[in-house]
Amino acid sequence: MPGGSPVIEAESLTKRYGDLLAVDGVSFAVQAGEIFGFLGPNGAGKSTTVRMLTTLLEPTSGRLRVGGFDVERQPYQAKRQLGLVPEESNVYTELSAWDNLMFSAQLYRVPRGERERRAAEQLRTFDLYEKRHVKAQQFSKGMRRRLTIAMALIHQPAILFLDEPTSGLDVQSAQTIKRIVRELNDSGTTVFLTTHQIEEANQLCDRVAIISHGRIAAIDSPERLKQTLASVQAVEVAFDRGGPGMEANLRGLDGVTEVVKQGDKWRLYTAEPPALLPLLFDFARQRDLRIITLNTLGPSLEDVFLHITGQKVGTGPRDGEGDGAGRMGMGIGVGKGMGAGMGMSQGRGGRRGG
Repeated sequence: MPGGSPVIEAESLTKRYGDLLAVDGVSFAVQAGEIFGFLGPNGAGKSTTVRMLTTLLEPTSGRLRVGGFDVERQPYQAKRQLGLVPEESNVYTELSAWDNLMFSAQLYRVPRGERERRAAEQLRTFDLYEKRHVKAQQFSKGMRRRLTIAMALIHQPAILFLDEPTSGLDVQSAQTIKRIVRELNDSGTTVFLTTHQIEEANQLCDRVAIISHGRIAAIDSPERLKQTLASVQAVEVAFDRGGPGMEANLRGLDGVTEVVKQGDKWRLYTAEPPALLPLLFDFARQRDLRIITLNTLGPSLEDVFLHITGQKVGTGPRDGEGDGAGRMGMGIGVGKGMGAGMGMSQGRGGRRGG
């Protein structure tokens, strides 16, 4: 559970690329034992901020402490606190799972006598031990994802940075990864998560920060953030059939501010869901329609995200039903086998990070 001293402390972090201000005085702290989500649309400064947090990019100004170490004065010690999992699994496909872990252990300077014990432990944790001598090229995407996380944990970091951990995975593999993240967190690992799947952040994170235009626009628990947007409510209804003019007719009901079709369902945004319900019953009866499902919905974390980042709430599918609001990822650019102090690649300059 979150508590104790912060393991990440950012104070007035700023990054400029010439005249372009990519990150504008960002300040926040991540508590030990927390699953912390970092969300933001493309161009908001999210990727640039994360590259600074992971020591891949030097700030123009500001202070940063990771695991109690000042990143500027103690960069090696700070890097040793981090495990980095990029969006694209960075395993060597021509090597076995075991050899990938041995290679990562060497790069992270794990003591020789500890390498095999830790590798076996990680492989069992990630249900890969029976496949330890199989080349990674024969692994499914989900198995490679698990191996990538195991490689990032081989040196027992205090903080794990996860970029889009379930991107492109089937439902079963995605659920496995989320279970592993929770178990890692339960064992004491602090997790810093970036994802464009906002419902994933809602399910996993103790707190989330939303960055917009280079500044932290909001930071709190998902439920508290939703409470700030209590006026955004909706009724979701599915009828036994559709028909011409359905959207226009639904939009004409009293109190409806926006109508969005999502598959076989209609989502009607309104400030007064209870008042809309009898109107929908009348609507169905007059057209000889049968209501299949009917639900009232409060604001989602995606609604909060859209509102804070200046986009119109209620114009697209909620998270888990589409691509979400803009593609988000930290883009940390870690190459295969990159370990602490091993010359990790820096992000590009000349553009606002996203």
